[in-house]
Amino acid sequence: MPFDLQPTLQGKLLHLRPLRPSDWDALYRVASDPLIWEQHPAPDRYREEVFREFFREALESGGAFVILAAKDGEVIGSSRYLGYNDEKGEVEIGFTFLARSHWGGVYNRELKELMLRHAFQFVRHVVFLVGPQNWRSQKAMEKIGGVRAGARLNAKGRRHIVFQIDAPARVGAASP
Repeated sequence: MPFDLQPTLQGKLLHLRPLRPSDWDALYRVASDPLIWEQHPAPDRYREEVFREFFREALESGGAFVILAAKDGEVIGSSRYLGYNDEKGEVEIGFTFLARSHWGGVYNRELKELMLRHAFQFVRHVVFLVGPQNWRSQKAMEKIGGVRAGARLNAKGRRHIVFQIDAPARVGAASP
């Protein structure tokens, strides 16, 4: 069964659905907060012309989501699957951001749980590339069980720290 990179995922707090061009206004309202990006490798992503390129790339990726608050349907962020590698049994979750009103752990935890649960139907490893100065995201990765697994260059040639989460062992599954 092929990896569905843009399913609709529903949790108690969040609803994820494929990103659409019509999401621009609501998503840019969230992304225009400079504090979201202050530790990020692209700290100017709050600027409209920079975010417009990010949004275009997200749409073209075929793996991007808009994140909605389940209680009222408010757009509160975005994330995406990328770098799917069937041979390695690996996919990356990245480009995640949430409105500051939804920082603090429970929303990010549910977001990652929804995306991990879906991904582990298709892969054994999920990786997250985090900028070396992005302490907030590094701490968030550790809180959800991410393990440092070295470093690698992202698609734009920037060095990132790799965090990895492996699929839980299945009861009754044969050992390799």
